[in-house]
Amino acid sequence: MSLTPTPSPSPSPSPTPLHLAVALDGAGWHPAAWREPVARPRELLTAAYWLDLVTEAERGLLDFVTIEDGLGLQSSHPTAPDDRTDQVRGRLDAVLVAARIAPLTRHIGLVPTVVATHTEPFHLSKAIATLDYVSSGRAGLRVQVTGRPNEAAHFGRRTVPPVPAGGYATPAGQHAAGELLDEAADYVEAVRRLWDSWEDDAEIRDVATGRFIDRAKLHYVDFEGKHFRVKGPSITPRPPQGQPVVSALAHGTAPYRLVARSADIGYVTPHDAAQARAAVAEIRAEQEAAGRADDTLHVFGDLVVFLDEDPGAAAARRDRLDALAGSGPYTSDAPVFTGTPAQLADLLQESQEAGLSGFRLRPAVAGHDLPAVTRGLVPELQRRGAFRQSYEADTLRGLLGLARPVNRYAAAVPTPA
Repeated sequence: MSLTPTPSPSPSPSPTPLHLAVALDGAGWHPAAWREPVARPRELLTAAYWLDLVTEAERGLLDFVTIEDGLGLQSSHPTAPDDRTDQVRGRLDAVLVAARIAPLTRHIGLVPTVVATHTEPFHLSKAIATLDYVSSGRAGLRVQVTGRPNEAAHFGRRTVPPVPAGGYATPAGQHAAGELLDEAADYVEAVRRLWDSWEDDAEIRDVATGRFIDRAKLHYVDFEGKHFRVKGPSITPRPPQGQPVVSALAHGTAPYRLVARSADIGYVTPHDAAQARAAVAEIRAEQEAAGRADDTLHVFGDLVVFLDEDPGAAAARRDRLDALAGSGPYTSDAPVFTGTPAQLADLLQESQEAGLSGFRLRPAVAGHDLPAVTRGLVPELQRRGAFRQSYEADTLRGLLGLARPVNRYAAAVPTPA
């Protein structure tokens, strides 16, 4: 999976259309993005700015957007705060941004990032259920964990040991990350149970009889884990989708296991086709081990993108941003693509053959690269028969081909003889 594929003169249609999402983070994923002429740094904390981004993504018929969030200020250091003043710092609450935008959009899925560490499953379950209601069934979440002691200090309820020397790649780091990810799996399980704690027909709303709910169709979830216990039921009725879409970013075995156990979408960061096949194979094996072999589980590839009609212009823009950032060539946990929409289309179709069902693109500069996705990449994929021509479903689960799940607490209806 080369990051600079040679464009095919006559690309063949994809047998299965691709799924596409974009990851939104401030002015863009490059740390100097806010200094570009198309950036709107004075508007980053306004509803209008975020609405414009999501409206652009919806114009391009994308499946969904994710919205970044965290429990501490952004940092150039992977495990600790920094003192830089030349990069964007500060952000809005992702769930509240999504809720503000939801009534002003019609089709696109809204997937805010939520941090399982230090937050409560009960609060999150009703927040995402509410988002599903105000969006008429287009809500999801991206679950994330944090091992930063400075973020634990914001809450004061538990201590988090410093990241082991050598980082999370060491055996000690892998153990620490595994603990956080196991907690996240419990967190998602509690949230999912709370979404099911009201049966679909629990609300009667019969004025004549004076019955608003059928109390027998509200259920205690009685979840007990290492870090929390949740009694239930929720205070919010079952969401329109039944279960909003759960997603997570994964870079290795422990997070692959979280995706396989708990998610509907996993985002992975392979740098070539062999890595993509290996990641998909490992997730599928973990999915089978978790007893979910028959469930639809999408694996999306993550890419940071610098897109221009001229590949030289894209490279020059990246170099200019790197010079402004003053910290050497930009790198990311995900591959960085620099080139044209047609070249990116080639890469995505090549990557699809490695087992990926979709892609989450991270615009390097939101004001430039997001429109390049919606107005350059999308028409190119449509020309190849590789992407939808219109929205074909009203819910996020529908767009992703995910069935509405049966409520786990509802009494089974006997099959007629």
